[in-house]
Amino acid sequence: MASLSVHSDRLEIHLTRAERTLALRRESIVVQRDNIRSVIITEDPWIWLRGIRALGSIVPLVVAAGTWKFHGGKDFVSIKRHRPAVVIDLVDEEFARVILTSQHATDLIDSLKLPVEPTAAVPTPAEPTS
Repeated sequence: MASLSVHSDRLEIHLTRAERTLALRRESIVVQRDNIRSVIITEDPWIWLRGIRALGSIVPLVVAAGTWKFHGGKDFVSIKRHRPAVVIDLVDEEFARVILTSQHATDLIDSLKLPVEPTAAVPTPAEPTS
């Protein structure tokens, strides 16, 4: 399974040697955090595949790894069997979507949350006196 590194400005997806071989890809995938539109967990990653395989390998319902092209761009996929996966929708990146089998999907979602800035105290209006 790919290892995911969350940094303050980017998400790095480091593929295993087997995943790189099956996907026909040499380098890791780096995504800027500002370009992540949404992240969800799915129990069935196979229903998220769209388009046709461009580069990579597939044994239906067993393993899929590589690039899938569709009318609006391309997706990167690395999924195995019917294991939980994370679906990351992107904008202005090499891929429009990344689908990865991951045991740590909930941890990834938690770590990608942006810190909430505290709001300044807003004074309440005083009640009119008569």
